[in-house]
Amino acid sequence: MIAAWLRRCVILFALLISVALPAYGQGSGAGSGSGAEPVAPVAAAGAGSAAAPVVAAGSGSAAAAPAAKPTKPLAKAKAPKPIYEEGLPLAILLIVIILVIKRLPKVDVGHTPAFLQRRVYNWLPLGLTYAFLYMARYNFVTFKDIGALDGKDFGTLDGWGSVVYGVSFLLNGPLTDRWGGRTTILIAAAGALGTNAVIGVMMLSGTTPSVTMLTVLFCVNMYFQSFGAVSIVKVNASWFHIKERGTFGGIFGILISLGLYFAYDWGTRIAAMTSGTAVKTGTPAPWLFLTPAIILAVFWVLCFKWVRDTPGQAGLVDFDPQDASSGQADVKESAVAVIKRMMTNRFIIIIALIELCSGFLRQGILKWYRDFAKGIGGMDSFVYEHWGMVSCIAGITGGIFAGVISDHLFGNRRAPVAAFLYMIMLAGACLILPMLGMPVAVSWVIAFMAMAIIGVHGMLSGVASQDFGGKKNAGVATGLIDGFVYLGSASQSFFYGATLPSKGSPEAHNVDNWRMWPIAMIPVALVGLVLALTLWNARPGAKGKK
Repeated sequence: MIAAWLRRCVILFALLISVALPAYGQGSGAGSGSGAEPVAPVAAAGAGSAAAPVVAAGSGSAAAAPAAKPTKPLAKAKAPKPIYEEGLPLAILLIVIILVIKRLPKVDVGHTPAFLQRRVYNWLPLGLTYAFLYMARYNFVTFKDIGALDGKDFGTLDGWGSVVYGVSFLLNGPLTDRWGGRTTILIAAAGALGTNAVIGVMMLSGTTPSVTMLTVLFCVNMYFQSFGAVSIVKVNASWFHIKERGTFGGIFGILISLGLYFAYDWGTRIAAMTSGTAVKTGTPAPWLFLTPAIILAVFWVLCFKWVRDTPGQAGLVDFDPQDASSGQADVKESAVAVIKRMMTNRFIIIIALIELCSGFLRQGILKWYRDFAKGIGGMDSFVYEHWGMVSCIAGITGGIFAGVISDHLFGNRRAPVAAFLYMIMLAGACLILPMLGMPVAVSWVIAFMAMAIIGVHGMLSGVASQDFGGKKNAGVATGLIDGFVYLGSASQSFFYGATLPSKGSPEAHNVDNWRMWPIAMIPVALVGLVLALTLWNARPGAKGKK
């Protein structure tokens, strides 16, 4: 059965790629697909080849950098397709996702059909809200990609935002355990839509926020965003038995992946339809921020209407999920006491350290791959042009693969899955180094690495945190683990922002200037692999016994 499911995951990856190719592959180069550069000067430079003159937005000079070597004349950039044309591939993608979920192995723990139906009404709006929270923060990556932010400015902005996100869990984890995930997902959606709306309205009114102002607003946004993952894990800890959580980890990966798709592919098209000329302090692309704000407002209403913290609050019967809280008395503890207990839990700490490595690797891939591809000449690759769709496909296959083998091969253990996926990450990072001069080939290695690391993140932050924290302390456990994720993310933002060449700069065309990108990944992937191996047989148990 497991072998059959492994084959299905591979077939699914190939199927989704084949579905996406005809939907998108009606053009190539900078002007086709979601990879089109929406800002006129940047798009014109990218339409030919990587060596063509490029406006280095934010680099301190508006002059085009001279090409290192003359190439063929620039091709005229094609006008991007209207945003509504994304509807067909998205519809196909959603149909495939529904079919995949329906075909997932079923685990019978005694839930009634009425319970299962009500649970869908609970986790679906909750999960999609989380996906659109992704859109409301990864739109800043798109803002960089359209030439509005210099790479170093983005590294600083993203680094400080990640620090705020990570540290906020010390407060927001206990608050989620105390207030409940329903309340805190509403806070997350309200805060994210509010900060995005402020940026969008400023741009709409003709005011271009400075880099400093964007950094401050991004940090505020990330504070509210930090409630998101904690909320979804806290709510689902009471709705999913431990035997079902691995499979749900796959669904969690799908939700993350949809957020990446919306942010990258839809975000790029939104910017293409609304952006003006790139300037040092930013590009007026108000709907890049207003669109996720409007969507989050809709899902705020849906969460308010449908989401409940426990089955009992939805008129059903609560049950024992058999996690680390099983058998414990429902006694209120202070936040300090819970944090202290989690910080002295060997399993939680090792999982958090593994996820620190995941944060570095995941964001190092998602946020810098397109800069590399544009600099070295990989803009004609399918992966570059449709990075959001490929990231989504990778996340779906990685999440489903991780969830199925966790529940049905490793007996609900999460660490063996993480170890296997970290092996893929280590092999991929080692493989990229000698292949840097072949950006199209690198793009496919990156796609498989994205599949692996999104699978790890969904399995550990989305599932192991519930298992070892228990439904009582899922908020603190998830906050602690995800806090380490974003400390890893912050470290890569500061490091890569300072060491990698700026997108569109003359230095970006030199392969040697990109070697630090995979070199830094190798030791991080190795550490993550070793840590995962130390937890090979770890299982949560009642009353904290492992």
